[in-house]
Amino acid sequence: MLYSKSAVTALRRIHSLFPVLQHRRAHTFLTSSATCRLLRRPPRAVGATCPLRSGAFSHSACRWKNAGDGKEDEDEDDVIDDGEVEELFQERAPAGALGAAHRVFVVHPDVKWGSRMQHLTTAELMMAEAVGLVNTLDSWSVVDRVIMSTKTPEKKKIFGKGNFQTLTDRIRQTAGITAVFVNVERLSALSEREFEEAWGVKVFDRYSVVLHIFRRNARTKEAKLQISLAEIPLLRSRLKNEMANLDQQGGGSRYIGGSGETLTEVQQRLLRERELKIRSALETLRRKRRLLRSQRRDKELPSVSVLGYTNCGKTTLIKALTGDAGLQPRNQLFATLDVTVHAGQLPSHMTVLYVDTIGFLSQLPHQLIDSFSATLEDIKHSDLLVHVRDVSHPETANQKANVLRVLENMRVPDRLLSSMIEVHNKTDLVDNYRLTEPGALPISALEQRGLDALRAAVEEELVASTGKRVMDLAVDLGSPQLSWLYKEAAVQDVRVNADEGSAVVKVIISAAAYGRYRKLFAGR
Repeated sequence: MLYSKSAVTALRRIHSLFPVLQHRRAHTFLTSSATCRLLRRPPRAVGATCPLRSGAFSHSACRWKNAGDGKEDEDEDDVIDDGEVEELFQERAPAGALGAAHRVFVVHPDVKWGSRMQHLTTAELMMAEAVGLVNTLDSWSVVDRVIMSTKTPEKKKIFGKGNFQTLTDRIRQTAGITAVFVNVERLSALSEREFEEAWGVKVFDRYSVVLHIFRRNARTKEAKLQISLAEIPLLRSRLKNEMANLDQQGGGSRYIGGSGETLTEVQQRLLRERELKIRSALETLRRKRRLLRSQRRDKELPSVSVLGYTNCGKTTLIKALTGDAGLQPRNQLFATLDVTVHAGQLPSHMTVLYVDTIGFLSQLPHQLIDSFSATLEDIKHSDLLVHVRDVSHPETANQKANVLRVLENMRVPDRLLSSMIEVHNKTDLVDNYRLTEPGALPISALEQRGLDALRAAVEEELVASTGKRVMDLAVDLGSPQLSWLYKEAAVQDVRVNADEGSAVVKVIISAAAYGRYRKLFAGR
């Protein structure tokens, strides 16, 4: 079978999309003598180990069937181990995700009217955020930028014919560009293909740029799995474009070795099965999270989720509230990808768990938020939410609206939204700051100003939301009552009567703990 030069290029790109193939029917095509010659790889011998184990196509899940034994390997467990997670995470990275340097031309489509028009911000501020996203990535730099108006953001090329040609001319005339970042939520596969053909460089949208940032900051198995899940739409988009190139040569519709499937169908099936496997592994981790939450509830430790727009100072605030020296806040976007829990004490000596969550961002597709549902689920199961805002940021109002929109889309319970404490952080960066929104608490987490008022507000809301009671209990100092209360409740005050050997103890105690107290010390 002869293929044109463009078909060869398309096949090589498709081959690079699937470094973890687990199905022999795909191997039959991708390692046949003709295809291996096409891809400049040696064909495998009978009974040989996979010749694609090294280089760009190395993988751990691939197993070959000896041509003489006629036996199928048993299916692997659905649970992905740490080694496989790491290998999948490294190998399935979208183009340019790992280590590649890019000189980026940033394009912001300024929508003049319609449902996509932004009302709480400006094109200049949105461009500044786009530049900030690029600069967050190591070895990425902004070469040039342009704000281009459009009345047709829903069309394939986003811009009208004249503006698109002007933009294309400017990109082609700018030396050293290796990528273009179109500052929109998500480009369709067709739009991405049109842009790359017109401009001759790699094209990114907000979805793909944010995923690159996530990849850089991912540390845990859960974060890597969630990123791998979020990358599935990108892989599908790339596959669609490569298949379109191949189909022009008739290659994508050809059947593979009597399997009854075309190359297109095989690749789509492999992506579906990869997605199912990742979701299965994430569900296992989700069950573990539920168990941890259940254990915290059994210990009657209230949890407070600290959330907000990315880089608003959540981690700095939790460090200030808890004194946890292990927390190392970083002044960058999406520094936190994993939920971390840190214990602190309130004025009543009640122990509380502060949950550090992933930051939010405007114009993120639901697919990306859904991929991190296992992490964000902790927000919905908290006893209280603290919304941290960076009031020094020019887009603070727009950032607040975006955070509230995400919480609404997540279907966070109304009881949590109505009791949520809003914190105005970074007041030290605002000259002559004045509180303009009633009910919000002004603080500076960095300078530890306003934290006492915040702790008091958290305590008040937690007592109300968790059903705890403030009680005065008479105890016999000769019994273990007082030590028990120190262990199981929040002791606020002890008034000792030395003559009688007793005391009146003021405590904050849950209904369940009070029930145990009465049962243990009945009659005393």
